[in-house]
Amino acid sequence: MIAAQYALIALGGALGAMARFGVSSWINDRASSSFPWGTFAVNLLGSILFGVIFVLVFSSVQQREALRLFALVGFMGAFTTFSTFSFETIRLIESGQPGLALTNVLASVFTCVVGAWVGMGAARYLT
Repeated sequence: MIAAQYALIALGGALGAMARFGVSSWINDRASSSFPWGTFAVNLLGSILFGVIFVLVFSSVQQREALRLFALVGFMGAFTTFSTFSFETIRLIESGQPGLALTNVLASVFTCVVGAWVGMGAARYLT
């Protein structure tokens, strides 16, 4: 990759990370529940935005690659990786692979939750 591509991703990523923190914090400050509403909202919003941006970028925008790197890889990648996961699952369904889509959902959710639990346990054990 060239430096300009990395710069687009880095700028989008910085803005996406700040947006994630801002939106999530704003929602959590107003929620009176132990449910992680901020993360839930960011992931839902991110999935919707990813779909909108994908359609706009790949159907009407002439500077597709630069916008894809900035908006989808950078901003949305930092805002939520759940949006990419959701998009890839939809693509599997649309390509006639619903079983693989379901496998992706179940395997990703299960292994990531278990992975976080194992990582936390290992870190606690080592400290």
